[in-house]
Amino acid sequence: MVKDFASNRSSALRSLAALAAGLATIAAVIVGAVLAVFAAATVAVIAVMASALLAFAGLAMRARRTVRARRRGDDVIEARHQGGHHWVAYGWNERR
Repeated sequence: MVKDFASNRSSALRSLAALAAGLATIAAVIVGAVLAVFAAATVAVIAVMASALLAFAGLAMRARRTVRARRRGDDVIEARHQGGHHWVAYGWNERR
């Protein structure tokens, strides 16, 4: 019955249906635009966090290499021969 009523060209229901369809289309476009902006912002935030993660990883690797380079000489102390069987060690009790 409603289908027959809406198919009539002079029906007010047909114009209301066209108006509702237009409003629904506009609402769908607005929701789609908001979702697109939200998705783009999410990608941008992920990119910023990934670059920060890579920067911190690079700093950590640099610090690790620096610590390893400094540790190689820590187990060697300076010693001087005083003659015979006498040696004097320097710096063995100092913290570095």
